Amino acid sequence: MDEYRTRVRIYAGVVVFVVLLLGFRLVQLQGISGATQDGVPPGSAVRTQFVEAARGAMYDRDGTRLVDNRPTYTILLTPRYFDRSKAPLLADLLGVADSTVHRRLEEARTRNAFRPTPSFREVSFETFSRVQEHQYELPGVTYDMDLRRRYHTSARAAHTFGYVHEIDDRTLAQKQSQGYRLGDRIGRTGLEQAYESILRGERGRELVLVNVHGTEVKRYRNGRMDEPSVGGYDLHLTLDHEVQALAESLFVGKRGAAVALDPDTGEVLSFISKPDFDPALFARSVSASVWDSLQSNPHDPLYNRATQSGYPPGSTWKPFMALVALQTGLLRENERLNCPAGYRIGRRIFRNHDGKNEGRITVAKALEVSCNTFFYQVMEEMSLNTWHDWALKFGFGQDVPLNGFRQEPGLIPDSSYFNRTYGRWTQGYTINLGIGQGDMSVTPLQLARYAAALGNGGRLPTPHFVRKAVHPETNDVRRPDVAAPTHIPIDSSHFEIVQEGMHRVMTDGTGQWVQIPDVPSAGKTGTAQNPHGEDHSLFIMFAPYENPEIAIAVAIENAGYGATAAAPIASLMAEKYLTGTIADAWERRYWRKRLREEVRSAPSIEADTSASPPATQAATQSPASTPASSRPEDSFP
Repeated sequence: MDEYRTRVRIYAGVVVFVVLLLGFRLVQLQGISGATQDGVPPGSAVRTQFVEAARGAMYDRDGTRLVDNRPTYTILLTPRYFDRSKAPLLADLLGVADSTVHRRLEEARTRNAFRPTPSFREVSFETFSRVQEHQYELPGVTYDMDLRRRYHTSARAAHTFGYVHEIDDRTLAQKQSQGYRLGDRIGRTGLEQAYESILRGERGRELVLVNVHGTEVKRYRNGRMDEPSVGGYDLHLTLDHEVQALAESLFVGKRGAAVALDPDTGEVLSFISKPDFDPALFARSVSASVWDSLQSNPHDPLYNRATQSGYPPGSTWKPFMALVALQTGLLRENERLNCPAGYRIGRRIFRNHDGKNEGRITVAKALEVSCNTFFYQVMEEMSLNTWHDWALKFGFGQDVPLNGFRQEPGLIPDSSYFNRTYGRWTQGYTINLGIGQGDMSVTPLQLARYAAALGNGGRLPTPHFVRKAVHPETNDVRRPDVAAPTHIPIDSSHFEIVQEGMHRVMTDGTGQWVQIPDVPSAGKTGTAQNPHGEDHSLFIMFAPYENPEIAIAVAIENAGYGATAAAPIASLMAEKYLTGTIADAWERRYWRKRLREEVRSAPSIEADTSASPPATQAATQSPASTPASSRPEDSFP
């Protein structure tokens, strides 16, 4: 019995001791040391405020600022500390109705009555300043500053820049370990997504003292424990913003894409996908209705036609056929083949586009006059698998090495594809491949890379948008790892023959009406048949003819002949890049006016209200296609 009483006394003593210890610590925290510990006066608390880092800016190849940031202000309400009698004052300062303040206050209360809740977003600096002047009268009212993207030139480049948007729940779950929080903004597409890790910078932290009303009193320890934010790296791009703006203005009322590259380095000089969207739209809070309208738009402005749309290349494919035929010995340099008005395969006759008989002609002449029947004969002699394997060497049928952009590889069929698709098939199924028609598709980006290789003599460059990333505070410079060009194993003498034929296209063939004044060039028009409507207009070119500095591919959906839609756009883009201006000649004035006012994709963008996906989007859905996927970020050493 005595042992039991002893144990009870011990347990009771321990409990009393713990209670006294906790009580003493509570009194110490709130009273005794409150006036002196860490400089926190009685009745005050330390609050942590995060300071967003300035997102890196973007500059074009000549140093013109394209994208940077502008500050926006958000008024926060903490319901526990807000004095409702001050609602009319706050409403007057914000320029809203009293009922709006009360409604936002109740919304904040349902979330958390003790935490600041964003209640009035994107308040102007003038309004924010008025609220700050009356801060002492407004307990429970604080603010937060955010930075939103600002665009400085008339070049939208929407699919190049991409956009920044509030992080969603799924992405947050994946990136929370990297320091992302609910409400943070993150790059969603384009360069904003590809270079997110170096653009975003590092968030800072400020410690402030707040009183019992939640009002900021002063900086804690005079800011000695604050952690400053670190801004992101600025991107110095390869784009020429003037060429970009010109091309966008010429694409009014059209669906399609244009890509311009430096043939030697692979630098992307211009990158167009139309229709597009205004990236400045995402510099503000995007309402659900606006977002839904973008996603439900039948012309899909968020869809990147430069990398995801597959088009039959049409006659722009003929330089490829000529090179492969010369390299494999199917043709010799000065060999002549007949170019009749029609060519019979079985019981079907395949014809030239204009029904003309050119007689016996060389490879260069066949390119100049774009003779279909010449290249039908070449395709008839070439095995399908040989054709397929060489197409892969030219970069078709696979993703281009361009990080950060969703792509479709297009369709380059082989015999197994035709076996799966048609079962029994003959040359009548494949002969159209010789002129870039039939069961095949390529993307504008692939065509631009191909045009660059035609111009530089057989080197497939690696396209890239970023020359360097520079930190504005430390001047640290990072340069992306760009893979070396891929060599196409074809003799340089064969490239010279094809280059001559493409030059004659511009001097005497279908491209003669779009020659650049005083700048020799080489090109090839293409008109691709489209079973869903009007033909697609395509064109590839490089200029100057000797030592080219720019290679371009243009594809315009449902716009007709390559020579009257795609070709003049490419020619004007090249002239702007090479000379810095557009010549004041009647031909150039004619093309600019006609492209802006008359040439349209049919059916017109303005009139079409169909909810079906774009024709080119459907064209890429083939048994040989693979799903597009997000590419990893460009890496820096």
